[in-house]
Amino acid sequence: MKELRSGGTPPTEDAAQPEPTAIDRVLSHVSILVVDDEPGMRNFLIRTFGPRCKRIEAAASAEEASALLDAQHFDLVLLDNVMPGQSGLDWLTEQRRVGLFAEAILMTAYADLDTAIHALRVGAADFVLKPFRSNQIINAVNRCMDQRYLRRENFLLKYELRADSFAARGRLIGTSPRIEAVRRTLERAAPQTTPVLFSGESGTGKEIAARTLHALSDRADRPFVPINCAVASPELLARELMGEVGAGGRDGLLIQASGGTFFLDEIDETPPAMQGTLLRVIEDNRIRPYGSEREIPLNLRFLFATNADLEKAVAEGRFRKDLYHRINVLTVDMPPLRDRVGDIAELAELFNGSIARQLGVTPLTISEDVVRNLARYGWPGNVRELRNLIERSLILGEFPPEFAGGTEPATDEPAESLQAMERRHILAILAACGGNRAEAARRLGVSRKTIDRKCAQWHV
Repeated sequence: MKELRSGGTPPTEDAAQPEPTAIDRVLSHVSILVVDDEPGMRNFLIRTFGPRCKRIEAAASAEEASALLDAQHFDLVLLDNVMPGQSGLDWLTEQRRVGLFAEAILMTAYADLDTAIHALRVGAADFVLKPFRSNQIINAVNRCMDQRYLRRENFLLKYELRADSFAARGRLIGTSPRIEAVRRTLERAAPQTTPVLFSGESGTGKEIAARTLHALSDRADRPFVPINCAVASPELLARELMGEVGAGGRDGLLIQASGGTFFLDEIDETPPAMQGTLLRVIEDNRIRPYGSEREIPLNLRFLFATNADLEKAVAEGRFRKDLYHRINVLTVDMPPLRDRVGDIAELAELFNGSIARQLGVTPLTISEDVVRNLARYGWPGNVRELRNLIERSLILGEFPPEFAGGTEPATDEPAESLQAMERRHILAILAACGGNRAEAARRLGVSRKTIDRKCAQWHV
């Protein structure tokens, strides 16, 4: 028996439309596809959600619905189950296979257990019994979208915890002229959607600057998702970004971040096979997940970072020229710590307090002698190395002798003193690691290449 026939009882509509609420604010970002062969039901849902949602369209059959999905993306499908030709659940099963990423709510007059189990297995988020009032279907849609956003937040939180980046908890610190210039640039760039490339040595705070830009923008309440292009194999990186459909498939990071900001660190390390795909994603703001027959629109601002010479990489054929010009619209050069010595004391105090709280230990006293010695050091690992030094010192309960001592350097030449201190510190860490250069690089917050270069320079 069909749920609603011409001349039958139409869905019950509330007499008074409520004022805009928190629910309406959620729905204002949602696009909805109604699939139902009954004109009365389609019209009722269009009248109910039309004033509330971003976009709503309706299809009278599974075939019409498929054509609409081929042409555009929807966040939610309100799906009748009993339709001529193909049932709603059979259609949903087929659409999941070819690439339907929308949430689905089944509308049915039959609430038997088999139907409920079948609906859950094919990916329906909920089902609503016909006939229903407008507030019932509105609440069902709101629950569905709330669950979708909660799943996304949980996924991104777990991803953030896996990344274990102190940049996630940091902010742009300092009042030196170089850092103030960076801050002014970020303030001017924040309202735009222009890609921004952050350049500078490893550990200079490129991700923190990118997060600051995101926080200043109108996307601040949306996700900020970072990924390091150097840490994954080409296949893993592609699947992590694009996602896939089918058994065991899931949304990729690009879909999870939609509406927010996507930050690609060490962009120079992007595998050559992935660079063309990335260029298309940036230009079109659309992706085609693995196994999908459809593209999905995105709403993302892209930020990038590198500590390499991209022009040299382009000249050597390691980086696509067209991709370089696409991401190099606005470049923000992050200064090394040795060029912002006036910020060292503030950074050291910040790390001293925050890390001491995390470790549950008493903060160290940062005397003038310590600040003076910190300022003399060259900091090849920049802010990241300073943070790591503070953390090690808190664990040990004191600063290393080369930073804690109050004696002046033996030489009167500041540059030579700085180089000597840098050499002594790096070699001390290397010795503590038993000569393991990879571990020494991790503790210092620099790349393994930096340690190799320094050791070759010192004939170690």
